[in-house]
Amino acid sequence: MTTYTFWSATILLLLITDPIGNIPIFANALKPVPPARRPWVILREIMIAFVLLLTFMFVGEGFLRVMNLSELALQIGGGVILFLIALRMVFPPPPRPDEEQLQEPLIVPLAVPAIAGPSALATVLLLVSQQPDRRMEWIGALCITMAVSAVVLVSAERIQRFIGDRLVTAVERLMGLVLVSVAVEMLLRGIKTFVLQLAKG
Repeated sequence: MTTYTFWSATILLLLITDPIGNIPIFANALKPVPPARRPWVILREIMIAFVLLLTFMFVGEGFLRVMNLSELALQIGGGVILFLIALRMVFPPPPRPDEEQLQEPLIVPLAVPAIAGPSALATVLLLVSQQPDRRMEWIGALCITMAVSAVVLVSAERIQRFIGDRLVTAVERLMGLVLVSVAVEMLLRGIKTFVLQLAKG
C-alpha cells in the first residue's frame, strides 16, 4: 500500500487537477463571459469541483462496498487512469476546431472534468480508502489544492501574458512527466501486492 504524507498528497492532487494545464481550457470556455464576471465564474466552478471531491471523500468507502471493489483494484485502476492522463499532458492530442459556445459554462466542462475529473475522483477515493483515519489531512490537502487552482486560474490571463504560451506548455509537460512516474509507482505497488496475495493464496 502506498503511504502518503499531507504534502505528498497535496502535490499529487495539484499535479492531477493541473491548474496550469487548465489555463487554456478556462480561457476558451470563458470567451463569451464578460471579463468582469470571469473571476466569479472561475470561483464558482472551483467550489463545485471542491464539493464534488469532498463528497467522494466521505462516501468513498461506502461506494467501494456498494460496487464490491477492493482497495487494490482501486489502486491499480487509479494508476492506469493517472498514466493515461499524464500521457495526454506530455503528448497532447491535436487541437480540434473550437466549438462555438454562446452561454456561460456551468459545471461542464470546467468543474467537471477539467478540475474534478476521473483521475482526481479516483485519487481522493484512494487516499481515504487506504488511510481513513487521516481524512482531515486529506481535506486540508484538497483545500490547499483548490486554493492554488483558484489563484492560478483567476490570474490566468496575467500569467499567460507574463510567461507566454510556450512556458505554460513546458510546465504542463513537466508536470505530466512527474505524474507518469507517480502513476507507474502506483501500478508497480499494486501489481506487487497482487502477486504477493496470489503467492500467499
